[in-house]
Amino acid sequence: MGEPPAVDDPLAAARRALERGEYGRVLTLLEPIAAQHGPATSLGAGVRLLMATALMGQGEGERAAACCRALQGSPDAALRARARELLEVLEAPVLRRPRAWSLTLPELGNDGGFETVGRAGSRRRRSVPPPAPPPAPVGATRPPWGFAGLAVLLLLLVLLASLLGGCMEVRTDLHFEGPGRLQVSHVLGSASGRPTPWQQRLVEALAAHGFRLAEPGSRGQPSALELSTAVLPADEAVAALTASLEAAAGIAGLDLPSPNIGLHERNWLVGVRQTLNIELDLEEAPVLPGLQLSWRLLPLTPSAVRRADPLPVSAEARLGRAEPAVLWPLSPGRRNRLELSVWRWSPLGLGGLTIAGGLTVVLILQRLRLRLGFGPPELPA
Repeated sequence: MGEPPAVDDPLAAARRALERGEYGRVLTLLEPIAAQHGPATSLGAGVRLLMATALMGQGEGERAAACCRALQGSPDAALRARARELLEVLEAPVLRRPRAWSLTLPELGNDGGFETVGRAGSRRRRSVPPPAPPPAPVGATRPPWGFAGLAVLLLLLVLLASLLGGCMEVRTDLHFEGPGRLQVSHVLGSASGRPTPWQQRLVEALAAHGFRLAEPGSRGQPSALELSTAVLPADEAVAALTASLEAAAGIAGLDLPSPNIGLHERNWLVGVRQTLNIELDLEEAPVLPGLQLSWRLLPLTPSAVRRADPLPVSAEARLGRAEPAVLWPLSPGRRNRLELSVWRWSPLGLGGLTIAGGLTVVLILQRLRLRLGFGPPELPA
């Protein structure tokens, strides 16, 4: 005996019926679910949004508007925004077309046929003189306020959507704490001053990779979200950075190649030569207006950068900080590369070298003293 057939998901069946234009079937599938789940639940809110779309397809604007108004109390901000957009479309003023824009054809009788109508029309055209030209318009014309209002409303909706979806800043900070030690931070800012749904999901995802939410304003942006790791060894910091970038791309729904980040250090006792190579393939990322992506590396000066494509780096103003910083803007839709090489002194190596030099000077002075005949130093009697 075979396995019993799987029961189709009512929501999936309703979405397929909505794509085929079967609005009545959509309502038949979703009305029982809406009766069991209120608009305050996520399932009930999603069901009512699908019902509003089906009702709009059937021309029942009042019922669709009622479904949209019921979603204003939904806890999901994205569903509330979509319901608000549908409600604004439903409540937009309807423009009436002037009668002069339509052509009315005369009714054809059954007694004469098309030939009689044609002959009567030809005689009428020959007997009736040509109409006089219309008089020139007198007085001011009435502006089309209805069309202008609808155009302004649509423009405001497009502008609002761009502000809420595009005006966002994402900056990655790499802080070189010392040889072999790094701290990684992500600063998420928005034009509205409140985190977007994508940023909130990113905060939850980065918590699994060792990032913790810092206090607001610690990076100079009071309204930004700041997530930082502890000071980690270089290998662990690079692994956490790569995982966080992959998580951000996955939440945004982008299929981007894995970032290529390589940090090489060569220890010379008194200092370390650090070489950093970063390659980010953002060719599949869409170019959105108002979206700003950048990296900040500190302490670092622009002279340490060997290559920056496609946009150059710039020295960031310190704003009260003692450490210099370099800002590297990213370009969506293109491949971004950064190469730098910097020398960092090792305090431990410098201290050891200073002690060794001091001992060498003491031994040389002692040898000179013996050669001059003073003998070894003695304790006072």
